[in-house]
This record gives sequence, C-alpha cells and structure tokens, in this order.
Amino acid sequence: MAISYTYWNPNLIADYNIAMRGIIHIGAHYGQEYADYIKYGMRDIIFIEPLIANYTKLLELTPKDAGIKTFNMALGNTTGTIDMFVETANSGMSSSILEPGTHLETYPFITFDTKETVKIDKLDNIEFDRSLYNVLNIDVQGYELEVLKGSEDTLKYIDAIFTEINVGEVYKGCGKLEDLDAFLIPRGYKRAFTNIYDKILYGDAIYVKQ
Repeated sequence: MAISYTYWNPNLIADYNIAMRGIIHIGAHYGQEYADYIKYGMRDIIFIEPLIANYTKLLELTPKDAGIKTFNMALGNTTGTIDMFVETANSGMSSSILEPGTHLETYPFITFDTKETVKIDKLDNIEFDRSLYNVLNIDVQGYELEVLKGSEDTLKYIDAIFTEINVGEVYKGCGKLEDLDAFLIPRGYKRAFTNIYDKILYGDAIYVKQ
C-alpha cells in the first residue's frame, strides 16, 4: 500500500453472488481490515506480513482466535530469503521487495532508507485448509504478479481477488494491470472493477471467477 488506497469494498461484488467464506490477506500490515472481515461474515482469516515490526504490531492488534492465522513472510514465486526496501514515513506501508520507481517522485517525503531481509515462499507451499478461504486481498507494492504465480493451486479455491494494480513503474519491474489480466483471465477470472489514480499510476482492481 502506498498511501492507503487499497479498495476493500465487498459490495462491489454483490452482483456476482459470491458468498465470502474466508480471506487470505497478503501484505497485511497491522491487519486494519480485520473488523470489516468480521462484519462481512468471514471468521477464517489468514494475515501474511513480511516486516517484523509490522508483524509484531499485527499480533498485538488482532485477537487471539482459532480462526485467525498469521505468517511472518513475504510471498512470491520463489523460496528462500529476499531483501525488502523499507520506509518508515508511511508506517512501512510503502515498503516493497521491488526498488521504488515513480513512487519517489510522487511521494518525495517517503524515503526508503533501509533494507530488511525477509523469508519468502509461495502461497502454494503454506499448509492450511484451502477450502475455508475463497477471497484474496493482495497489497504488495508491485509484486502482485509474482504472488499470483506462486498461488496456482490456491487459486482453484479463490472466487474473488482484491488487489492493488500498477499502470506505470511505481516500483521498478512491477507487474502492470495488463500482466495481471493476462495471467488471471485465462484462469477463469473476470476483472469486475478497476479504479486507477492517473497521476500516481496505480489503483485497485477486483477479479471474480466466472
């Protein structure tokens, strides 16, 4: 998330008759959406957050509940460790595996002063009952396509994907909107909602399984 623009609005998929059972939130930060997830009837929630400071806060702010699982890692299409570009001016929400691009021009007050080595794995490698989760929320600052590539098996269970999108080099080498379309549409998804902030070259999209 660059400046808290992630568009979490389940009403936008009301026309598709998707009964949301459980959600996997990738790039969870502090788990700010937890109350909304409960409001919309989802009791099975997975929060995945790579940065240790954010993850520690996430554990403090979310209740101890059998329906909540948390993982301190990054997700992508590889396994091992990887360095992240870390900022603090935006509470770490703009931090990314990818080097910042136009983000530096759009938000000059956000500087990426440090790096943090984090564990990275594929979503498909994490053990959990996938039948409990049919919604993804992806907030990974340009790394969305790599996350999806590592989630092929999990996507078989996913009916709706809420994700940030990029239409420019907000982060260097980031997957663009057309790349997500090219990956998801052949796998049975339709882009049901798109919101692009033209001046900052990113926005949000919702994909639903047809």
